[in-house]
Amino acid sequence: QVAAVTEYGAFIKIPGCRKQGLVHRTHMSSCRVDKPSEIVDVGDKVWVKLIGKEMKDDKLKLSLSMKVVNQGTGKDLDPNNVSLDQDERKKRTFRDYTSQKITLEAVLNTVCKKCGCKGHFAKECFVQPGGTKYSLIPEEEEEEVAAARCEREKKGSLAEESSKKRKK
Repeated sequence: QVAAVTEYGAFIKIPGCRKQGLVHRTHMSSCRVDKPSEIVDVGDKVWVKLIGKEMKDDKLKLSLSMKVVNQGTGKDLDPNNVSLDQDERKKRTFRDYTSQKITLEAVLNTVCKKCGCKGHFAKECFVQPGGTKYSLIPEEEEEEVAAARCEREKKGSLAEESSKKRKK
């Protein structure tokens, strides 16, 4: 029997024991459920299957499911828990590999004899005579070194210009 309905599911009283279990809204129906109150009301009698139990802070928490039980007859629609295993696989988190650097090793250190760009061989060159040249984007350290070199060159040229003005 449904004891309480919340925004995330419904608490079910289990007959013959004082314990209650939660049917999360994802386990109420095979369709998406946004509001559990649209599916069940307090006092409704529903068929449920125990899908998990967890001890947390010396309390037993029961997880129940309505979607794997026929609500008309009470027959278990997923006796081997295949559907539950599929749901668990869907919940697995995606690992983010974008922070790992990818190095191309030998290709990265090559220079094309045809166009003079870094990162590919002459046989793989796609540059047409007089066409646009493409090369790999330099790594962050190379950019920082190049930027520091530019700054030094600017300072050096400014110093030369100021000394030329003094001579005049």
